[in-house]
Amino acid sequence: MDSQKDALQRIIATLANKNEELHNFIETLNHTLDRVQVNSTQVVSDLEEEFDTLYSILDEMKESMTSTIKQESLRKSHELQNQLTQSTSALESAEELLEFANNALHISDEAEFSKAAKQIKDRVTMAPAFRLTMKPKATDNMTHMMVDFSQERQTLQGLKFLPVPRAPEIMLIDCVVMDNEVTVSWKMPMEDSKIDHYILEYRKTNHEGLPRVKDEQCWEKLDNIRTTEHTLQGLRFDSKFMNFRVRACNKAAAGDYSDPVTLETRAFNFSFDSSSSHLNLKVEEQSVEWDPQAGKALDSKVKGKENKGSAHITNLKNMSSGTPSPKRTSVTRSPAPRGARDRFTGESYTVLGDTSIESGQHYWEVKPQKDCKSYSVGLAYRNLGKFDQLGKTCTSWCIHVNNWLQNSFAAKHNNKAKNLDVPVPDSIGVYCDFDRGQLAFYNAENKQLLHMFKMKFTQPVVPAFMVWCGGLILSTGLQVPSAVRSFQKTENGLGGSNSSLSQQDPTVACDTICFYEKLPSVDGGSLLP
Repeated sequence: MDSQKDALQRIIATLANKNEELHNFIETLNHTLDRVQVNSTQVVSDLEEEFDTLYSILDEMKESMTSTIKQESLRKSHELQNQLTQSTSALESAEELLEFANNALHISDEAEFSKAAKQIKDRVTMAPAFRLTMKPKATDNMTHMMVDFSQERQTLQGLKFLPVPRAPEIMLIDCVVMDNEVTVSWKMPMEDSKIDHYILEYRKTNHEGLPRVKDEQCWEKLDNIRTTEHTLQGLRFDSKFMNFRVRACNKAAAGDYSDPVTLETRAFNFSFDSSSSHLNLKVEEQSVEWDPQAGKALDSKVKGKENKGSAHITNLKNMSSGTPSPKRTSVTRSPAPRGARDRFTGESYTVLGDTSIESGQHYWEVKPQKDCKSYSVGLAYRNLGKFDQLGKTCTSWCIHVNNWLQNSFAAKHNNKAKNLDVPVPDSIGVYCDFDRGQLAFYNAENKQLLHMFKMKFTQPVVPAFMVWCGGLILSTGLQVPSAVRSFQKTENGLGGSNSSLSQQDPTVACDTICFYEKLPSVDGGSLLP
């Protein structure tokens, strides 16, 4: 009976998966059908625009060439008209001289004849008719202004659709996901010298396998890529996967998309858990800031109950392992409403992450504000007491930065501390390998190891933070950096700065804690939380 039921459940699961595949395929077909109509209308519009442009170019060329012919005609007409005028004048002068010469033949007086003959000779020498070129300065031929359209006509008659570039092939084996960067590589199925550039599109998704038409994210486009490889940098991996597709473009058209590929971009994502935070902390999704006025709104709710609950409050203070707050007030802040998780209170200016770590390797970064007086970054079990301070219990591990009066930088666990003889970085990277029991802190910029705890986690842990007089900025969705992975492989188990506090000289730890406790106080409270 059980085996038949298991077999039926497997059949049901198979059918459900197939139904989902068919539903997705039908959506794809409907989407493609709609796009065919839209794209057809678009290419017709583009074609009309191209022909209109061609017509416009031909009209402009026709007008220009017609104007050139008219200018040539005017030039020739002007030159011939000038020659005609000069020739007509010369002819009139020659006819007059000819008539005078004929009349001179009939002069009988020898002296008069000699005088007339000399005049005729002088006038003939200066006659325009003998100085004119008897050749037209321009011909009536206009064939040099003719245009041979045979080649253009042949080109136009051979006009056809430009071959569309083939779809590229994304080389999955050459694609790399590392350090929150994704390198996508592709190739053409055959060489195409007319390809001008490529368009790469990507989107985030939580669905494995083929992309869905109705996905939660739209495609983002990267245009004008001149090579067959591209790297997307500075990504936040806040989804499990990313889809990629690419298309080739020539001067006129874009080809079909490649078959899409899905790359895994899994990373550790979490936010600050506002329900756990101390009332003096102003918490947003990726930032936390100390606000001494935040808890005063609840003063009126507890005023009048202080005397009634004074004995209980005194007992709670005695239970706390921490020192008094920097500016102690007589107001007792109420915990979170009944039914919610108890908020941190007292001198524990703490907030936890909203996501537990139960296995695997994880990494995130924290950047303090420049004027932050004191903060801690680390891990804790969820059962960390509401009055407990990070690093002062056996259920929390952290590194602590103090910039108040006397600077200090230390790793803390189980009320023991180890001073870290390295500069405090601008941003701290936190690495947790739950399965191997490692918690390491790095300079987020150069990945220098600051300190490493080694322990055996007995229950899930959560990121934990303390902040006083300042704020922290959280960066999640980060892969474990390759430099950190390499270090963990080669340096795992070494002593020194990466040794556990539980293995160090207890005298040093005790002296460090005692130093904190001996600091002077303001308004009856300690200078450090």
